[in-house]
This record gives sequence, C-alpha cells and structure tokens, in this order.
Amino acid sequence: MDDIVKKIKTSEKCLIFAKNCRAKGREDLAQQAEERSIQIRAEEYGTGSLAEKESIEAILAYEESRSVINGKKTRANRTWPMVKEYGIIQAVEKVVIRPVETQGYKTLIDMGLQNYAFEAVILRHPDVFSSEAISISQERIDDWESYKAR
Repeated sequence: MDDIVKKIKTSEKCLIFAKNCRAKGREDLAQQAEERSIQIRAEEYGTGSLAEKESIEAILAYEESRSVINGKKTRANRTWPMVKEYGIIQAVEKVVIRPVETQGYKTLIDMGLQNYAFEAVILRHPDVFSSEAISISQERIDDWESYKAR
C-alpha cells in the first residue's frame, strides 16, 4: 500500500481520496484507498480474532462494491442481522453454505477486491470454519477463476 494511502486516518477521507484519484486516472491509488477505508471501518467495529476481522472487512468490502454500483451508500441488510444473531463466524458460514450463490464475489472481482470474499476468508482460516464451508469455498473459488479470466 502506498505511503500516502497508509497515512489517511478516516474512512471518509479514504473515500474522498479514492474519488479524486479516479478523476485523475489513478485507479491503483483509488483501489488502495478503498481498501484502507475498509480496514479502518473494520478496526472501528472491533473483533476478537483475525478471522473475525477479515470477515467484517469482507462485509464492508461488499457494501463498498454495491455502493459504487448503485451510486449510493448500500448496506448488507441481510448479513448484518445474521451477524448480530449468530456471531460473525457463524454468519459467514451460513452465507457460504446457502445453496444459492450470491453475486457478491463477482462484484468484488470486478472491483479488484476478490480477497475480501467470504470464501477467500474461509480458505485463509480453515481452522475456524467447518469442513463443509471450506469445501464449498474451494469449489466456488475454482469456478470463479474462470470468471476472472474473462
């Protein structure tokens, strides 16, 4: 991450910086600023483990990607209540194990944020998630590699 982006202290300033960078054709810095915004917001949320922190970052990245597409702030209105009811790890499990795959990953790929997909988080922390979630995650990421290649 570029030093100028690392020095930004608030999520809001990151997003303003990202918008200005895009206007100047600096997509690389814009993406870094968006990622920094996600990191700051996840730190503000407060979590116990690295897997929980990355899971929160994944939700925030999804919200950011949907906000860009929709042209207005968009929340993960189905996911946050699950986090509240089941906890972050169980909520991630439930989202991934659903029989119907969400569009979230393809949206994240399009924005260069694929490392923030729940499936990617699960594969980075196999000791925290169920074998079923790990298996589904690996299968989906393998399938998505072909999407990414397009």
